[in-house]
Amino acid sequence: MSNVVEFKRPPKPKEPKKPNPALRKGLIWLGVIAALIAVWAFFHLTGG
Repeated sequence: MSNVVEFKRPPKPKEPKKPNPALRKGLIWLGVIAALIAVWAFFHLTGG
């Protein structure tokens, strides 16, 4: 039996998952389309 304390490295924390680039791109396109529809509706309803 040994009186030496063995130090062990803690396990490495898992890296957080990066968001899916396709999902991000889809959300950007959805926002662009929603903005265009909002602009069209504004001018259509106000007669601008």
